[in-house]
Amino acid sequence: MKTIFITGAGAGLGKATAKLFQSKGWQVIATMRNPERETELQLLENVTVLQLDVTDASQIDNTVKQVIEKYGVDVVLNNAGYGLIGPLEAFSDVQITRQIDTNLLGVIRVMKAFTPYLRSKGEGVFITISSMFGLAGFPTCSLYSATKWALEGFCECMAYDLATFGVRVKTIAPGGIQTDFAGRSLDGAGHNAYMPLMAKVSEGYNEEALSKYSTAQQIADVIYEAATDNNNQLRYLAGPDAVALYKERLELGPEAHFQKTRQWVVGR
Repeated sequence: MKTIFITGAGAGLGKATAKLFQSKGWQVIATMRNPERETELQLLENVTVLQLDVTDASQIDNTVKQVIEKYGVDVVLNNAGYGLIGPLEAFSDVQITRQIDTNLLGVIRVMKAFTPYLRSKGEGVFITISSMFGLAGFPTCSLYSATKWALEGFCECMAYDLATFGVRVKTIAPGGIQTDFAGRSLDGAGHNAYMPLMAKVSEGYNEEALSKYSTAQQIADVIYEAATDNNNQLRYLAGPDAVALYKERLELGPEAHFQKTRQWVVGR
């Protein structure tokens, strides 16, 4: 029985992925900040629910050590994260630090903790949830995109570093997902000077647009593919909106794509 270790498994994509892998016969280590609130995964066979805060380095090291000793691990899924949305000058230093600490440093800590084990084992897969905004910038997403772009670069470099040891490193770049992410995993702040921009951006989040987003199950299917396809693919686009955005960016080129989006922002 293979084992997957998942961060941020308490809801949304993390929970959907935990359930999918469990249904495929995997041992699932589902970690989350508040396991006492979890009532569904606890009931599933071969699912272990553990408390883990990815901003706590010592807790990560202790948890990883215990999990390796008891189960061994084949796949590590870095899913924990949230979106900080709004103009930069509206954010407090606490918000900025928390975004980077969770989305970027949390992934780095988890991968660092598992790397010696997978390197010595000579096989394994690291999968990190990035975003389509880790491949192309978008208005009011400066801090969120900063962490996701950083993850793309970090994971690409780690893929080089671990290739000779038989360990694969992959990223999943989802588009929009039909989960409670907007209510549960978003933080933000407004600023009067940017209200017209924020209103324009919010036009893309109406009910019709949201209905076209992928389900968490559909994104989980892509994660399962990445975990089991046994190839060296680095990036997996997940969802038609992510595929379309990246295709347009590649066809236009980064600068022309930027100019097109800027024109949409300023209206000319």
